[in-house]
Amino acid sequence: MESTIENTSTRASSSGRGGVWTGRVLSGIAVLFMLFDSITKIIQVPEVLKASANLGYGAGTIQIVGIILLACVVVYVIPRTSIIGAVLLTGYLGGAVEANLRAGTPLFSNLLFPVYFGIVVWAGLYLRNRRVREFFSLRKAG
Repeated sequence: MESTIENTSTRASSSGRGGVWTGRVLSGIAVLFMLFDSITKIIQVPEVLKASANLGYGAGTIQIVGIILLACVVVYVIPRTSIIGAVLLTGYLGGAVEANLRAGTPLFSNLLFPVYFGIVVWAGLYLRNRRVREFFSLRKAG
């Protein structure tokens, strides 16, 4: 009976090779996009400054936002801190939803885009991180 419990918990906690690679790809897409976003904010690309001004953020503020985003991405990329990074990125993306909501941007393109990206961040982490899969497991322990 003990071996059955061990096999069940092992099966529940493994995503398989394909799942892990899918998670890495999803996380990679999220990281590349957010790196691009943070760097364009830090170096103050004119188009980014204009879009940020439309959301009510000045040039000095947007550079700080870019640095914060970059720090969150770095924390997400490091395997030991990836869960904290995902939580921080979720907060960042929640702020993006609020900014777009306040500015009255279109619902499905701009307003919900950070939500979609949050899903990609967590799906990638879920597939590549056993601890996250165990935490969110729908099976009862014991």
